[in-house]
Amino acid sequence: MSAFLGAGHEPLGGSHTSRADTEDVTPRPRETFVTTAPCARRASLRPVGRAPYRGEVAAPQNPARPSAALAALVRGARTLVLTGAGLSTDSGIPDYRGPGSVPRNPMTYEQFVGDAGFRRHYWARNHVGWRHMAATRPNDGHRAITALEAAGHVTGVVTQNVDTLHQRAGTRTVVDLHGSYDRVTCLGCGTLVTREALDARLTALNPGFRESHGPVDDIEIAPDADAVIEATAGFVVAPCETCGGILKPDIVYFGEQVPRERVERAFALVDDADVLLVAGSSLTVHSGLRFVRHAARRGTPVAIVNRGATRGDDLATLRLDAGTSETLVGLLPHLLPVPTGGSAA
Repeated sequence: MSAFLGAGHEPLGGSHTSRADTEDVTPRPRETFVTTAPCARRASLRPVGRAPYRGEVAAPQNPARPSAALAALVRGARTLVLTGAGLSTDSGIPDYRGPGSVPRNPMTYEQFVGDAGFRRHYWARNHVGWRHMAATRPNDGHRAITALEAAGHVTGVVTQNVDTLHQRAGTRTVVDLHGSYDRVTCLGCGTLVTREALDARLTALNPGFRESHGPVDDIEIAPDADAVIEATAGFVVAPCETCGGILKPDIVYFGEQVPRERVERAFALVDDADVLLVAGSSLTVHSGLRFVRHAARRGTPVAIVNRGATRGDDLATLRLDAGTSETLVGLLPHLLPVPTGGSAA
């Protein structure tokens, strides 16, 4: 039972729920594959520094048209990237709503805090699954964003993912909108501990539990490190060592508010950007869609790269039904010069 912002639900969070996201925003004309219309704010775009592309990411053999279309929109612009689960599928983390995704019934915040049985079920499944998340590595899409940030084309990332792959790829400015799988917080005293530290305690309290479920490769894992297992009776949950309170993963559950500071920081990044690029998100939940609505209301061009339809399609200046990682990697030859005499490995 996954706890993290499930399909078809919208979190309450943040202080901007009565701003652009609740107002009517007129859909803008868009190109679904290439764009020929000049950017509405092109005259106001600020120049960015260019740095050589040094081959940390494998450049595609045949750059596809989607990357060229996207490059035409973002060239010379300060671009903020809003990422979703579709970006991390190439790292082996499943998404919630992409093609072939398994429908999930999310655990709510109220269920987690109000029922010890729900908490036991969650922590048992997470105890089995969280190391799968820890073992994943950034993919070429994450590394492409890092390269574009280093060159001044990308101003930062607002991510709906909890996998920390942007930070592990080296991106400096990241807002973890929905939190992070590798931290645990106490609902009583606010103590924050690492998931690694809690794992040691849970292992001591539940010897052999993880091993009894077999190799993690044989178990379905949700995007928030929730292993799909049913036999959780008898699992012992660890309380906070400081106050004895309830420990909760530092991720935003359905029905829980996104912390105000994160929302404000994300909106500030949107306001500072010339272009908003959505990468790998269906924008099903409100917490991500509100930034698209806000950008559209401000007249900021919105580009969406995703497999399948999104809730923001009518607001997009450019809509690409394409793979996220390959499209981002395909941007590099258009925006970052390859050093003379070298090749992108």
